[in-house]
Amino acid sequence: MATQEISLKTGGQEAAKERLPLLLLLGAMLGALALVFFGWEQSALSDGIQPVRHAEQKAREELDRRFGEGVIMLHAKQYEHALTAFHRVLELDPRMPEAHVNAGYALLGMGRFQAAADFFDTATNLRPNQLNAYYGLGEALMAMGDRQGALQAMETYLHRSPPDDPFRRKAEAAIWELRAAAATEGGK
Repeated sequence: MATQEISLKTGGQEAAKERLPLLLLLGAMLGALALVFFGWEQSALSDGIQPVRHAEQKAREELDRRFGEGVIMLHAKQYEHALTAFHRVLELDPRMPEAHVNAGYALLGMGRFQAAADFFDTATNLRPNQLNAYYGLGEALMAMGDRQGALQAMETYLHRSPPDDPFRRKAEAAIWELRAAAATEGGK
């Protein structure tokens, strides 16, 4: 009887050994299926890390940091550094009108008026109510000698801006000067 028990135990262990690779494969398949069905975020393996959201969060953090750096450089009149920062912001989010506007102002500061006008124009296409883009476009076009275009941009700015906008007076003065110059040229 003792011999028979031993052979049963040994036979059971051998059968279990033979089934082990199959069980491991089945467990791996179930684990993979659970990852597909429930996603990495719910997996015990993820340790709370969510790759897609993590990458998006890091990109957003860089975008915010670079945008802030660009604004600081723009106010410090470090136009080339500001432009570099805004170019990186636009690599991360090419549809951000504020970055286009600020890149335009950096280019205005560098005397690159056509490039500035292009950035302002893109900003107005992305967001038609981006007021500072119309103002900047007016300044760029004035600097290039396009009085009619500058007049239209400044008038659009005035039309869309609230009465208490701090740049309203400057825009009104620019419009007055543009109209006076057109009248003077028309009378010659």
